[in-house]
Amino acid sequence: MTTLPNRPNTALLIVDVQNGVVDSSHNRDEVITNINTLITKARSEAVPVIWIQHSSDELKPDSAPWQYVPELIREADEPLVHKRYGDSFEATELESVLAERAVGRLVVTGAQTDACIRSTLHGAIVRGYDATLVSDAHTTEDLTQYGAPAPQQVISHTNLYWEWQEAPGRKGGTATTADVTF
Repeated sequence: MTTLPNRPNTALLIVDVQNGVVDSSHNRDEVITNINTLITKARSEAVPVIWIQHSSDELKPDSAPWQYVPELIREADEPLVHKRYGDSFEATELESVLAERAVGRLVVTGAQTDACIRSTLHGAIVRGYDATLVSDAHTTEDLTQYGAPAPQQVISHTNLYWEWQEAPGRKGGTATTADVTF
């Protein structure tokens, strides 16, 4: 499985579920409910919950759009990783946070499917992690005005291609919220 030595643990990643990212996203409330279910399950099994928070010109630190949605509550001992790029590993301390916890497998949730989720999944697998995408716990906004497919198609396509993703010694894959195992 993971190509990272001595990394038997799994972590739950919650990527960019911020007001300004998900307010107009497809199935927003359902996705947040599913993420909350996974947080509860992870905490009950002593699985690390890692929060990722994006900053940009539109998501200025400490602004209302930058804040995590109020339905998701981070506990004080759960790491918060700040990022400026799509890939949650790029120019962040995520790798060291995961190494400290001996994590070699990631369960990925959040937004946006066609940007930070895809970038983080690919960033994980090329760095040696196994990466499971929770098929009903990620979302994106409607970008059809720019020529993108409808949000449900983006989500479905990402689930389809990630289900079969693999690399030497590493595995992608998907699972529904109900089927996630840590």
